[in-house]
Order: sequence, then C-alpha cells, then structure tokens
Amino acid sequence: MAQTSHGVGGLTYDAKQRAWPAEFNVFLALVILVGAFELIGRVFLGDSFLFNTRDNVDAIFNEARLQIIILQVSIVGIIAIGVTQVIITGGIDLSSGSIVGATAMIAMSFAQVATVNGNPNPKAMFLAQGWTDLPVIVPLIVAIGCGLLAGLVNGLLIAYTRIPPFIATLGMMVTARGIAKWWSKGQPISFPTDSFAAIGKGLMPVVIFISLAILFQLILSYTKYGKHCYAIGSNEDAARMSGINVQNHKILVYAIAGILASLAAVVLCSKNLTAQAGMGVMYELDAIAMAVIGGVSLSGGRGSIIGTVIGSLIFGVIISGFTFLRLDAYYQEMVKGVIIVGAVVLDQWRQRRRAIGA
Repeated sequence: MAQTSHGVGGLTYDAKQRAWPAEFNVFLALVILVGAFELIGRVFLGDSFLFNTRDNVDAIFNEARLQIIILQVSIVGIIAIGVTQVIITGGIDLSSGSIVGATAMIAMSFAQVATVNGNPNPKAMFLAQGWTDLPVIVPLIVAIGCGLLAGLVNGLLIAYTRIPPFIATLGMMVTARGIAKWWSKGQPISFPTDSFAAIGKGLMPVVIFISLAILFQLILSYTKYGKHCYAIGSNEDAARMSGINVQNHKILVYAIAGILASLAAVVLCSKNLTAQAGMGVMYELDAIAMAVIGGVSLSGGRGSIIGTVIGSLIFGVIISGFTFLRLDAYYQEMVKGVIIVGAVVLDQWRQRRRAIGA
C-alpha cells in the first residue's frame, strides 16, 4: 500500500512540495542575500545597499547599482541560457567561454571601420581586401556561424562518438582559445562601426538577455523541443524507446548553446569596443554555477530558464555587494569558487532527498 504523508488543509506534504515552485527557493535566497548586504551596510557603513541615500536624487532605489548588477551578469547570463539547456539534457559545456573569445576576435575583424580620425585604421584586419565598414548583419552572421560550427562539433562528437560531454567540450575549450590567440597573433582588434557598437551600448545587453530568457523559457515549457530536453535528461534510454531521436536532439542543443555563446561574444566586444583573445575566460564556470544555483540539476531532467536568471542575479548581487562593502576583487573570486562547489553540493543533496522521498 502506498504511504501517504498527511498535512494541513487536505494537502499532503508531497503534494504541497510539488505545488511549491522550485524557483521560489532560489528567489528567497536572492532576497535574503540582498537583505544581508543591506543590513551590513546600514550597521557598518551607515549606507544603504539597495535604497538611495542622496538628498539630491528623488528615486527610492539606487537605480545605478541595480543597473550595474544586471549589466554585470547579462553577458554571462546569455551563455547560461544555452548551458541550462545542455545540463537539462544531462550534458555539460566547458567550451562556451573560449567560444566567446574566438568569436569576439573573428566577428570584430568583420566589424571594423576603414579609417580612424581620417587615417587608415591601423588595426583593420581586412583593410587590404576592402572588408571594412560592412553592414552590421555581416559580423552578426559570421559570429553566429562560428558559434554554430563549434556547437555542431561538440554535439556530433558527443552524439556519435559517445565520448563524455566533459571531454568533448574540454577539447573545444582548448581549441577555441587557441584560435582566439592565433587569429590576430594575440593582438587586440578594435574600432568597430557605430552600428556594431550600438549592440552593446547602454542597457542593450540587458534587453537582449531578458528577451532571450523569455524566448527560451517559453520554448522549454511549451514546445516539443523542451519536452524532449527534459525527457532525455531524465532517462535517455526511455526517451530513445519512446521515439525521440536522442542523437539529433543533442546536436541541436549543443548547436543552440554555441550560438548563444557567440551572441554573448558579440554583445561583449561591441560593449567594450574591442576584442581580445582573453575574453570569456572562466565564463563557462560562471554560467554553469548560475544554472545550478538556479535549480538546474547536474543529473539532468530538471531546471528552468527562470531559475537560471535568478541564479545570475545572485551572482550580480554578490559582486556588487562586495564592491559596496569595499572588499578587494580577489575576495570575489574566492567566493565564486565557494559558490560553485556549494551549488554542486546543494544539487547532490537535492538528488539524495528526492531519492529518499521517492
């Protein structure tokens, strides 16, 4: 006989757990974190983390800090949207940061102006070929092509050679970083067109991040693609027996992750008005941590884009909070490391708890 857990109001404990959105716990953690920085600021600094304390400004909230928080995480957040889908299918992607570096270098070389202050652009990669002052669609297509190619290679290796995703994407991580350094022999590429620079101007990175998050949340929730992602991550053999083409779906998921990494590269280099081979270092780990903090299970089959967005905000609050408390930047790296390990430990704890309750 099945055992039933009793609760109040006619709801069993298990039923209440199922009705409680997983993202709510992540949001609650975000609220507690903001409250902690607010309390520490009030007690030790006599200042507010969240609210405006200047007499000459009418706004209630510190809008500048809120903008900085979301701007700091928007580019890595774009990557995290793709990484979330990969992890839901039971995979992992370590190559996204290096894809950012390689794509930024290649795309920026097709987005350069011919002249700077009336003189030929000294950093133009294709000045002799006349490939300067190109329409913004050209570097965008080049960038998407780079990300698509990298994602397809990852997906094909994982789907058809059956090597672990960790190894396949680790190989792409090293290869793409090498391409980024080789492309211009390690020299930065600068001076983009105005139309390309506009992509990363102001709050455009935030708009792009939120738009993509909404799009893929809807896709995962209401399309066959999303249902197949969860089915493969929950039980790959069962998904295959139910008629899902697991190999083709994995290729598609990694291709999408590569494209999103390339879009993040476009936003990053257009925002900075330059591309450097070192761009995107450690972005893949930040993206994975954002997803796991947001409730995406490393075992696959569970998670959402909404949770990942909240997880990215937690990262942004931590970075901004440490700056607010005037703590040195290297403390942020230490805390990031603790968060990554803690997120994995939390995920394992959640898995054990579900196994016991099953």
